[in-house]
Amino acid sequence: MSYPLSPAFALAALGTGLGLAGQAHADFVKDSKATLELRNFYFNRDFRQDNAAQSKQDEWAQGFLLRYESGYTDGTVGVGVDAIGLLGLKLDSSPDRAGSGLLPRGRSAPREAADDYSELGLTAKLKVSKSVLKVGTLLPKLPTTLANDSRLLPQTFQGAHLNSTEYAGLTVDAGRFTQVSLRDSANSEDMTVTTGSARGIVASTTSDEFDFAGLSYKWNDQLTTGYNYGKLDNLYDQHLVNLTHVLAITANQALKTDLRYGRSDDDGRSNVDNRALGALFTYSLGGHAFGVGYQKMSGDTGFAYIGGTDAFLVNFVQIGDFANADERSWQARYDYNFAALGVPGLTFMTRYLRGDNITLASGNEGKEWERNTDIGYVVQDGPLKNLGVKWRNATVRSTNFGNDLDENRLILSYSLALW
Repeated sequence: MSYPLSPAFALAALGTGLGLAGQAHADFVKDSKATLELRNFYFNRDFRQDNAAQSKQDEWAQGFLLRYESGYTDGTVGVGVDAIGLLGLKLDSSPDRAGSGLLPRGRSAPREAADDYSELGLTAKLKVSKSVLKVGTLLPKLPTTLANDSRLLPQTFQGAHLNSTEYAGLTVDAGRFTQVSLRDSANSEDMTVTTGSARGIVASTTSDEFDFAGLSYKWNDQLTTGYNYGKLDNLYDQHLVNLTHVLAITANQALKTDLRYGRSDDDGRSNVDNRALGALFTYSLGGHAFGVGYQKMSGDTGFAYIGGTDAFLVNFVQIGDFANADERSWQARYDYNFAALGVPGLTFMTRYLRGDNITLASGNEGKEWERNTDIGYVVQDGPLKNLGVKWRNATVRSTNFGNDLDENRLILSYSLALW
């Protein structure tokens, strides 16, 4: 279940529930854990194209994420419960700067951002051997459904998810989602397929049924393969296959290969027709990592995925997904982990992507490029242990479609283990 709550009640209700859980069973409590994460988020997006509908999005907000995971009762069928309490508070915004995805925005003029929003999610879970069934609020990380957590509070789903690891190396997932709560909303609603941009997808309905199933097999420490199926009822069905291989060259050198292919077709009330091929190769040497990627869309439309989620694509990055109709794109990436220089917790990443051959309704060819830079540091010890700071910068430019923008995000986070 998922409930929108008043700010004062959002975290207090979860705290009360945690106390009651302790009365259920000693083993239920023994393996339980609870964490509180504080997330302070500043977001600035400057639109650079001529005649932009909005000159910029500029907001600042504070988030609180309280998570609880119980253990399981004894017996053949173990019983447990998870809970998550979410609260977001506005620190700075205005109607002409709203819409960053940090805060809910009113539907009528002046479309001002809400002062706060909150949610309590509860999840029941059953465990038999190495299989776990969860029913309630879920934050899936599956190829077919990657819940978005790139703003103040995470996107959540309502439904059921069975995960089984009964056989060594084999992971099985199956289930159904019925509702979604977007990252800047406390309300549950039906799901949609991502449209807009130059994707070319037209959908005439929403859906309250997303069925999924998947297999992942780890052949050895170097090779993992997977197959996943997803169907958003009346909108699309999708088949995804992937392969990940890590070739150890020396003690501090390796080559990682990440291959992905997806086929998406309409399910009656859309025009989805897409084939997506992606490959990303990463060579690591000590603290350095050098990556190159290629992605190609074919078919009548771009790639299909549930609105608001992340896409299972090698070129899905900070702003774009490079998944428009017929688009082909390239990526060059560099990462450095300063632990190699004796500064653990400090990381750097930069990448550049370019896409072209995009089919537009006007008949013109669309082109785009994006540049990202991330610098992050997490305190490793002392009284400020787990305090993190991250700066994310992006620049996007396009030809014949889309927005031109410069973006900066500054995120301060702190995680505290309550027990």
